[in-house]
Amino acid sequence: MKKILFIAFLYSSIAYSQKMYSVDYQSQADVKVYVVDYASQADLKVYKVDYSSQVRGNEGLWFFVDYSTQSDKKIYFVDYSSQADLKIYFVEYRSQAGWRNNSKKYLLY
Repeated sequence: MKKILFIAFLYSSIAYSQKMYSVDYQSQADVKVYVVDYASQADLKVYKVDYSSQVRGNEGLWFFVDYSTQSDKKIYFVDYSSQADLKIYFVEYRSQAGWRNNSKKYLLY
């Protein structure tokens, strides 16, 4: 029983982690992202973590990987908010990260 619970926990951690790779072309992206000027404009407030082990769940903690094969999602940064699937704001502190618009959460699952 403990083994099954451990595997379920491990799977849920992996399935919802947020290791990101920034692609060069819009057609390569899973999600198109626009960085807004103010937190109040964002769907998601993002904190960039230093290590992949710090990433947990779909909470706005992002780790940028060096290769697309290491990523959970490939993102493309667009020039205009109207082109974006998701609007983000980068925060200074981990505790500030999180969703402001829960209806967009599905984009990162």
